[in-house]
Amino acid sequence: MFTNSFQDFLPMLKRKLTQADIYLIVANLLPVYGVWVLGWNAIEVFIVYAMETLILGVLTVLKLGIASLAGNKSNDWYAGDQKTKQPGILFIIFFIVHYGIFAAVQTSIFAESANINPPGSGLLYFFFHWYRFINKDIAIMLCGFIVSWLAKSFMPFIINREYKTASMMRLMFQPYGRIFIQQLTVLLGSMFLVFGGGKIFVLIFALVKIFVDVYINYDNILNKTMESMEKEDSKK
Repeated sequence: MFTNSFQDFLPMLKRKLTQADIYLIVANLLPVYGVWVLGWNAIEVFIVYAMETLILGVLTVLKLGIASLAGNKSNDWYAGDQKTKQPGILFIIFFIVHYGIFAAVQTSIFAESANINPPGSGLLYFFFHWYRFINKDIAIMLCGFIVSWLAKSFMPFIINREYKTASMMRLMFQPYGRIFIQQLTVLLGSMFLVFGGGKIFVLIFALVKIFVDVYINYDNILNKTMESMEKEDSKK
């Protein structure tokens, strides 16, 4: 039983680093270097990690928009036992609302736990005013993550013309595996910040995040899930 479970897990792991993976590793190690060597504030690192969630959301909306404008016909929408064809705008609206709720909850709990919201500003202040928190150090870290995700996810999507054939449903759900990991780690990080252990947690979190972002093959997991849905639908 254990052997079968381990064999099922192996396809989820990537065995070879790509250049885009290296960019992502550097982007994740940059905050560690900043906190441990340059004296950056650990709270600012977690602000950037919270903003990374928003970056992934924006990139996904761009992907869905480009695929829709390119006339992508892989627009099957699964709802319960039914499969229908839906316009790209429906995928975009659904993703913005659904993913937006995830991001709002994550960033709001983090902002309250880390006590970074101005007094009396409200629970959702950080979510709607994230740009006001950007300073020089945060901008450097944020640029690192933007470049790394452009190289890892967005540019291959354009260069390989995936926007013409990629399933809209798969594109919409691509960032969700990472959002669950980020929600857990950012919330745990905010707890460490409360007890003054942010510097240590930045190191631990960065190493765990590198493994998760680089070695866990989210696309393969998602593809297997979608293929299973499609097979079930074909049997009906």
